[in-house]
Amino acid sequence: MNIVVCVKYVPDATADRQFESDNTVDRVGVDGLLSELDEYAVEQALQIKEKRDGEEITVTALCVGPEKGVDAVRKALQMGADKGVHVVDDAIAGSDAIATSLVLAKAIEKIGPVDLVVTGMASTDAAMSVVPAMLSERLGLPQVTQASVVETQGNQVRIKRDGDSATEVIGGTMPLVLSVTDQSGEARYPSFKGIMAAKKKPLETLSLSDLGVDAGQVGLAAAWTAVEETAARPPRTAGEIVKDEDGSGATALVEFLASKKFI
Repeated sequence: MNIVVCVKYVPDATADRQFESDNTVDRVGVDGLLSELDEYAVEQALQIKEKRDGEEITVTALCVGPEKGVDAVRKALQMGADKGVHVVDDAIAGSDAIATSLVLAKAIEKIGPVDLVVTGMASTDAAMSVVPAMLSERLGLPQVTQASVVETQGNQVRIKRDGDSATEVIGGTMPLVLSVTDQSGEARYPSFKGIMAAKKKPLETLSLSDLGVDAGQVGLAAAWTAVEETAARPPRTAGEIVKDEDGSGATALVEFLASKKFI
């Protein structure tokens, strides 16, 4: 069985995020890491492999991103993935979800016949949640998405999807595209043994030409969506203190919450 996990290199959410002059996210001048939501995808792929003991299963971590994006692949390898693929090309910068899904799909096709494509529920930077569906369309595969529980048996996949009013149980037949939520199970931390073993695992670097993708199909110029304007987050203002010297504190507090539409 071949499992491909799509992982994204994103700016560290705890750092100050910066934008380029063209309003794209600065992914070079800031610290980055493997998207936390994609760690859950790696975890589920590894659990599927571990639960199907005795089967020959290969887990490949795939990333499309800048040169530093290789760090996201390395983290997945340290967690337990068997090999990594990093697609890096200057022309990719500024790509939207449509172009990103194109490059990912072409890379998956190049990796070879796959049984399962696993993704996170969204990225922690763009948070669009549309790439899994786009991959499904481009690869011609069914999709089961937003899984909080994943079970496999033979070529069958069954998931639980938690909604606002009900939990759905959905099944599918491999090959398919699977996305998992942050409720699917805590992602493991790389062990020292895993970190050392990752250094010897194969990690392939590909360009757009290797995938047969024309540079005109990707990048900011080809994007169907664009950020028009960005603004710095306003500084935090001083809080308002409600005193209860004459017994009117409760009323003042309720009025304040009502004015902010909290109640």
